[in-house]
Amino acid sequence: MKDAQPRVTRLSEYRPPDFLVDTVELRFELGDTSTLVRSRLALRRNPAVDNLDAGLQLNGQGLVLESLSIDGRRLQPGEFRHEDDLLRIASVPAQFVLESEVRIEPHKNTALEGLYRSRGMFCTQCEPEGFRRITFFPDRPDVLARFTTEIVAPREGFPVLLSNGNETARGELPDGRHWVRWEDPFPKPSYLFALVAGDLASLDDSFVTRSGREVALRIFVEAKDLDKCAFGMEALKQSMRWDEEVYGREYDLDIFMIVAVDDFNMGAMENKGLNVFNTSCVLAHQDITTDAGFLRIAGIVAHEYFHNWSGNRVTCRDWFQLSLKEGFTVFRDAQFSADTGASVVRRIENVALLRTAQFAEDGGPMAHPVRPDSYLEINNFYTLTVYEKGAELVRMIRELIGADTFRRGSDLYFERHDGQAVTTEDFVRAMEDASGRDLGQFRLWYTQAGTPHLAFRDDYDPSTGSYRLHVSQSCPPTPGQPYKAPMHIPVRLGLVGSAGEISFASGGGVPATEQVLELTQAESTFVFHGIPERPVPSLLRGFSAPVKSSFDYSSSDLERLMRLDSDGFARWDAGQTLALRVLQARVAGQGAAGADAGLEGAFRALLRDEAADPATVAQMLVLPAETYLGELAELIDPLAIHAARQAERRALAASLRSELLACYRRLAPDADYRVDPDQVGRRSLRNACLHYLSLLGDDECRALAREQYLTAVNMTDRLAALTALVQGDPDPAAGGAPAILRDFEQRWRKEALALNLWFSVQAQRPHADTLDDVRALLSHPDFELRNPNRVRALIGAFCSANAPGFHRVDGAGYRFLGEQVALLDPMNPQVAARLLAPLTRWRRHAPLHAEAMRSTLESLRDLPALSPDCFEVVSKSLAVPGA
Repeated sequence: MKDAQPRVTRLSEYRPPDFLVDTVELRFELGDTSTLVRSRLALRRNPAVDNLDAGLQLNGQGLVLESLSIDGRRLQPGEFRHEDDLLRIASVPAQFVLESEVRIEPHKNTALEGLYRSRGMFCTQCEPEGFRRITFFPDRPDVLARFTTEIVAPREGFPVLLSNGNETARGELPDGRHWVRWEDPFPKPSYLFALVAGDLASLDDSFVTRSGREVALRIFVEAKDLDKCAFGMEALKQSMRWDEEVYGREYDLDIFMIVAVDDFNMGAMENKGLNVFNTSCVLAHQDITTDAGFLRIAGIVAHEYFHNWSGNRVTCRDWFQLSLKEGFTVFRDAQFSADTGASVVRRIENVALLRTAQFAEDGGPMAHPVRPDSYLEINNFYTLTVYEKGAELVRMIRELIGADTFRRGSDLYFERHDGQAVTTEDFVRAMEDASGRDLGQFRLWYTQAGTPHLAFRDDYDPSTGSYRLHVSQSCPPTPGQPYKAPMHIPVRLGLVGSAGEISFASGGGVPATEQVLELTQAESTFVFHGIPERPVPSLLRGFSAPVKSSFDYSSSDLERLMRLDSDGFARWDAGQTLALRVLQARVAGQGAAGADAGLEGAFRALLRDEAADPATVAQMLVLPAETYLGELAELIDPLAIHAARQAERRALAASLRSELLACYRRLAPDADYRVDPDQVGRRSLRNACLHYLSLLGDDECRALAREQYLTAVNMTDRLAALTALVQGDPDPAAGGAPAILRDFEQRWRKEALALNLWFSVQAQRPHADTLDDVRALLSHPDFELRNPNRVRALIGAFCSANAPGFHRVDGAGYRFLGEQVALLDPMNPQVAARLLAPLTRWRRHAPLHAEAMRSTLESLRDLPALSPDCFEVVSKSLAVPGA
């Protein structure tokens, strides 16, 4: 990007649109080599804008203009300008109809934005700025219009023609083509437009809303995938019922459709009435989908459906407000997943993602507030900060005002802003108005980047029974924000004594075993009276705020919390803290040769406890992730961290061999496969035991893995066994991994989603020479650089989840990533930019790694035509901190 630096877009420069669009009429004539798009826009000047002389300016990227007219009069070349991806008309009436004809080439669209082809199917992805690749339009989320879409295509090859809203007409043409018209009665921004055309089969069902309306439900897929739709359909109906019961939101069209697309940059897209899904996020069958995959699909189906209100009916004013719809909807889908599954386990999984990935994002060069101040390329801000941290902000508001009041606030928000494009400020204000609370200081969470740190200390006076908890909060500098004001932070607290939880009160409140403390100052002290013994504080129960924390727990304190704390998350967190200390000592060269005695004892008790929830036990047996260990280190030495974690895992496996084997055998399958909390928990714990045992590399453990692979009746157990043989065994060849990999490939060669798992398992084999395997797999006939799922499965998995391979001391892993990004960037900048994440924090790594990572970024920076997507990531990563 040497020749033309991309323009920075700033929140402070937001201006309302000069023109509004009341209605949009589109006609698509789909063809193999080009598509003709006719557009008819009813425009009028925005009464909220004072500039009455403003000309019309519309976005349009890669469009070949065939004709342009205003109120039926064709414009001549001197009356408009079409350049720099903009159409400008200097003089227009106050109200008029603009008609245009443009030609586009979807078959050449490898960026997968706008209208493109996937395996012969036409489909769209318009969020955030893809609609400008389809026709001229003010492509911004605060311009809402009613759309009518007519699609014309050959019946042969494209019998199914879909768009937003309700179908209103269809017909045949004499040349073998047919047409269908769709009308969406609800105003929407252009990013929610969708079109799909192809030879598709569908699973059909229906749902009766609480008001008695029958809604048709259809999931469209290639015919070969029709047997993989049932789970997605049940998840959709469950989501619709849950949203009515929990939020009072009823669906508003006559039909709700989902289409599965194999080539898709994202997980799914909430287009009004016509959701487009990545196949990996909706197709499911026990033969090709793991338990984790099933649960992920249920959550994503729910997420996209919930967007019908939190994103569609009420949308965001500008892209800086992206978390308005995404953070709120992630919170809603997390609630749904907790209500319909193992709530403690789901919360643990969410927190693990925050700690390992979002905290790293907060601490790197791409750190930004939940509501960013500026961006170069909006695609780069579909981040964990906007989504996951944004959801935590909503969760904190609920902690502060209470569940019932939060529901009143959400009702008020939807009623007040239905059909509008609004801001995060509007959302918070609705919560203030419903609760009577002042959330002014809380708003800092939306504008300050970084992860706050809470330092706790305590003292206890046995003569008076007084217990004091002292808290200080701070937040490190982030790009553009060297100083941070104190935040409003809810801390859910319990006190645990030698026999269990202690009732307590603060500030004259009613005694209880749990309270929410509100931090608003840099330093705070909370006093509790009538405490009969020195307690162990159970801090941030349920992870009540997305913060880092420290408290000087003794090992016996942590063991007490693991045994007696009623909060499942807090028990898990105590175990993680204990394990962190052990691993950090190993990284520093201070660890014992064998397993840590405290950790070994805690794990032995867990494995022997047949009454414990298996899913929770499985989570507690997982040691803190390497990325989280790196996040807590002063300088990241990825190879030392990996070696320390693996050494402790092997030591634990050796010490607990008999307990692991007994637990593994106790949990052998005893019923037909189901995706329910009990069975999922049993499989997760059994496979956790298998993964530990595989580290021992002995004949008995290898035989267990091979037998499980050969006899498995579901992908969860089959993949767990394959992973154990390929990634766990110190000598995969001796364990028979090559033969098992060949068998898996032959079984699932025609199942793209299963083959993605096959690529990923090999990419994550923890060894320096895995890079050679990955390079060889790039030439595999089923690997396609154009397909985002394949790229993520092979290149993404290797670079983000294989420390020994990616972080080789010779820097070859970094150079490999640079090579692949350079190849992919011209085709699909969005996916290329996301691959760069492992390099962005090079300054935090030990010098040997940092220099090689920096060199790779510099080589990309010097490319003559780097996309704005990659340019932003590379330039921010190389920028001098504080400059």
